[in-house]
Amino acid sequence: MDAHYYHVDVNWQMDRKGKLCSPELSKENGPCIEVATPPEFPKGMPGIWSPEHLFTAAVSSCLMTTFLSIAENSKLNFSSFSCQAKCKLEQIDGKFMMSEVILEPTVTIVDEKDEAKTLRILEKSEAACLISNSVTSKIIMLPTIKILINEGVVA
Repeated sequence: MDAHYYHVDVNWQMDRKGKLCSPELSKENGPCIEVATPPEFPKGMPGIWSPEHLFTAAVSSCLMTTFLSIAENSKLNFSSFSCQAKCKLEQIDGKFMMSEVILEPTVTIVDEKDEAKTLRILEKSEAACLISNSVTSKIIMLPTIKILINEGVVA
């Protein structure tokens, strides 16, 4: 596979806030997002995506897209996927860093016999996630597999 490049432009707007866009995604004022320093830092702004949120989102969304690909190739019959994620920001050796990412994926499957297969696919997805493989943060995955039974869900 050839190398791929992904372009992102950020432009400062005011205070500690900017606008993040990608020329590959945007068409004349397209899907840009505001980004700002998070409120935990001096002059941070609440209610706006921060680099810390985007970092966490990159790891969790990569897990999802990798899972979807591997699940499709494995012919896994599932009815839903969701993932709660949180990152730990701390100061280590005088530098701020995202030291760990906790991923809590939940997959609802249709057939109980697929439970072990689903767990293997989740583990394979975490190991193959290109974003997880690109960061030094410790990745912790705490999966939950639910079974769909007669329009109800059993954990």
